Amino acid sequence: MQLVRRFRLPALFCALAVLFCALISRPYAETGVSDDGTYILVAQTLAKTGHIRYNGWETPMLGWQLYLGAAFIRLFGFSFTTVRMSTLLVAVLTAFILQRTLVRAGITERNATIGTLAFVLSPLCLMLSVTYMTDIDGLFAVAICLYGCLRALQASTDRTTIAWLCFAVAANAVFGTARQIPWLGLLVMVPSALYLLRFRGRVLLAGILANLAGGLFILACMEWFLSQPYNVHEHLMMHRGEEFQVLASFFHATIELPFLLLPIVVLFLPELRRDVRRSFKVLAAASAVYALILLALHWRWVQIHPLLEPTLKDSIGRYDGYGATYLSGLPPVILHTGARLLLTVASLGGLLGFVVSLLSPRRVPSMETDPKPPSWRQLGILTAPFAIAYSLVLIPRAASTTAVAGGINDRYLLELLAVALPSVLRLYQERIQLRLPAATIPLIAITAAYGVGLTHDIFSTRRACMKLASNLHAAGVPDTSVSYGWEHDYLTEIRYAGYANDHRMASPAHAYAPAPPLPAKTCAVYWHDATPRIRPIYGIAFDPNACYGPAPFAPVHYSRWLASTPGTLYVVRYLPPKT
Repeated sequence: MQLVRRFRLPALFCALAVLFCALISRPYAETGVSDDGTYILVAQTLAKTGHIRYNGWETPMLGWQLYLGAAFIRLFGFSFTTVRMSTLLVAVLTAFILQRTLVRAGITERNATIGTLAFVLSPLCLMLSVTYMTDIDGLFAVAICLYGCLRALQASTDRTTIAWLCFAVAANAVFGTARQIPWLGLLVMVPSALYLLRFRGRVLLAGILANLAGGLFILACMEWFLSQPYNVHEHLMMHRGEEFQVLASFFHATIELPFLLLPIVVLFLPELRRDVRRSFKVLAAASAVYALILLALHWRWVQIHPLLEPTLKDSIGRYDGYGATYLSGLPPVILHTGARLLLTVASLGGLLGFVVSLLSPRRVPSMETDPKPPSWRQLGILTAPFAIAYSLVLIPRAASTTAVAGGINDRYLLELLAVALPSVLRLYQERIQLRLPAATIPLIAITAAYGVGLTHDIFSTRRACMKLASNLHAAGVPDTSVSYGWEHDYLTEIRYAGYANDHRMASPAHAYAPAPPLPAKTCAVYWHDATPRIRPIYGIAFDPNACYGPAPFAPVHYSRWLASTPGTLYVVRYLPPKT
């Protein structure tokens, strides 16, 4: 145990588990995966010129993440995979910090390790860990801020407390430059810690000064970001008439949250049987709220899935592995109706069991830990305001009718899950039993195996797209005459025009111009307005009979670990044959 404590072996094991699972999925493809292709090009420019130049698709700031990616380019040479490996390094560090944060929050070493593995080996986290998206960087900024605040609350001297508060402020300020919204750690979480420390005058004064310095740093960063040409401005206001769309988005996000942490959530299912009377009351209340929300949304003609759909396509393709490409034809189905129904029942049942356990008066004898964990009141004050503020900032995204799941993609929920995880594990530890059951470990192994297979299949699909691109190049077909899916189309547009044609760009003036219409009867091109230089004659499809049928090019097969047969991509005609 001395060795374990000294070298933090459980936290190190969590970090190495992320590294191992990510690498065996073979995450390489020389094209974009969701938004990350455009970000990789910015890192490439920084490595070449020493300057940050946006290209019309960046709503996050992409601060410190760009310098880390540029450092990897300088060390190992440029490739999309090289830059993505910088995110994997951050994911490994995040796993280590999260495990130590859970221990500091009063979770036993064993339970903290299991909880961390359930989180970082989920399909969503694994996939994001090998892209150059900003989600893992933002998660790291929030986790390290929460860790610093917990250490400040547990410090024995004013000097040590001040040091940890300054660490939390500085770390969140710097690492929050990757995604902006994690700055809520500095703006909300650190002030919450200062409220808990308000009776220690020296600490309070130093903390306020540090937080003001952090706030000034944020203002300077945002002033710089907003002045950069070809960046994209997000607005924090909701327009009138979008209230029901926001309701639909948050409704779906609420039932999505437990599914993203399934190996832990299902542990609360037995609570429904243990207290049947209370369970029926909770079920009746939840059903009534559920029905009222569905009626209200139906009245306003807002579409929503009446049950959780684990195969709902996010821009990262979390469950089906194909959502981000937007290729023609229907992608193969991985999770069929029976599997989706089972996962839905397990997720929502676990959520109801969690609510029942909240209302239960039972207590489990606690284990003495050193240092003394924060009280429930302290933990709530530290995390609840952050969660509320984070949810409010998501409202503009929730109002979007163009994004998947009503605007709140599941990857936006990672930070909320991270701050909720200590409370969920501690509730189980103190209300149900001290040790998480051993059955949790095979559940984590199953979800991790699924995440590895899914990540492999996503990258395998992208590699097949690039093989088709190579074949078309050899036949003399330019990139501007083929739609390879919006991820690659954006890279083509940037290569030819220098930036993507996004209407939200404020600088330089008149950079955006509406795309001229495509020829009549052209197959649909996703986000054509942003890629006007692409005038497709051909496109990539899952179905050879999509659009106007097969083109005279050989299909490409790709391996799938989550299916018994290989997948196939075809080149199809995007224009009707001449008569």
